[in-house]
Amino acid sequence: MPVAVFVLGLAIFCLNTTEVMVAGLLPSLSDGLDVSITAAGNLVTVFALGMVFGGPLLTLVLMRAPRKTAMVLMMVLFLVGQTIGALATAYWAMVIARVVTALATAAFFGLAASACAGLVPPDRTGRALAIVFGGFMVANVFGLPLATFIEQLMGWRAAFWAVDILVALCLVLVLCTIERTPAPEGLDVRSELSVFRSGRLWGAFATNALLIGGVFATFAYLSPVLTKVAGFSEGIVPMLFVLYGVGTVSGNIVLGRLADAHTMRILWLGGAVLAVLLGGYALAAGDQALSLATLFLLGFTGLPLNPAMASRVMSLSNSGALINTMNTAAVCAGITVGTWLAGVGIDAFGYRAPMWVGAVLALGALATLLLARITDRHHVERGRPASTAADAGTASRV
Repeated sequence: MPVAVFVLGLAIFCLNTTEVMVAGLLPSLSDGLDVSITAAGNLVTVFALGMVFGGPLLTLVLMRAPRKTAMVLMMVLFLVGQTIGALATAYWAMVIARVVTALATAAFFGLAASACAGLVPPDRTGRALAIVFGGFMVANVFGLPLATFIEQLMGWRAAFWAVDILVALCLVLVLCTIERTPAPEGLDVRSELSVFRSGRLWGAFATNALLIGGVFATFAYLSPVLTKVAGFSEGIVPMLFVLYGVGTVSGNIVLGRLADAHTMRILWLGGAVLAVLLGGYALAAGDQALSLATLFLLGFTGLPLNPAMASRVMSLSNSGALINTMNTAAVCAGITVGTWLAGVGIDAFGYRAPMWVGAVLALGALATLLLARITDRHHVERGRPASTAADAGTASRV
């Protein structure tokens, strides 16, 4: 793998740490900003909304800019937003910080995925994407528990400043290692947008949104679930997040290698495991041993589906930055709905509700996969090519 692929993965780690760490800082953010736990949890939703609506628009603005220049600009924008968050004394200021960092992160995700696809042959795209998206997984292993640990020692503001420093260091690496490419010439925006007329592509977006939305419905409220339902002490929560993160990295290694050859099988199996796992945990969340097993399995089966999801989207369209940003936006739309429903569920039914929400969303993802299979068979019977070679488990170019 080219060194640039690993640098992109490191950049994703740095940027994504600020998204995931809020899950470990909910009690402190609630107290520090004088808002409820649900309002603090909505900061996850705010970030996701920024990625859903702002990311694609910002990517369109940057389409004519050289890719490296665009990436550097997004990292600088992120630094501005993260600094606002570190200095925030009111909830509205933190909301602004989350929106700004979300815009930068969404656009950078699309740029990084597009750059990654151009650095390797098509049959190694899934594996390369696993490395880049691995930054997202490692953020769960090190970024989230480290931020939680820093918060317990020095307060939540110190955790925000730590991310600022990490991103600044990563910006230097990007400047030194990513090759400069010329600005695209003769770019037809209408042609780029025409791929979004595909119903199959939107079906893939829906699957991705529901899968990751189901994961985040539970993930966003893991900290209070572990302390208030399972009975773990607050001091051990960072170590529990490490277990979750180890699961995500392990799953990314395994599923990333299979993403190119078994795309659809991975998505089917992942959706089924998530539905059963989250439904079971909703019934037995008070059992500490089961909580530990669930943390690892949720990490192994949830976020590591990203390489397979991205490979499927590219097989139905192209590997451009706009497509990848839209895929990120779709996933974040799922996160927005999932975390919002989980928050509503907590207010109405208690802390077991997020797992039920996640299980239902996973079942919804399976329904979209079933619809895609039926549609593909219908097209094959009519003599037209299917969107993917789903029965063979291999993503095809359409």
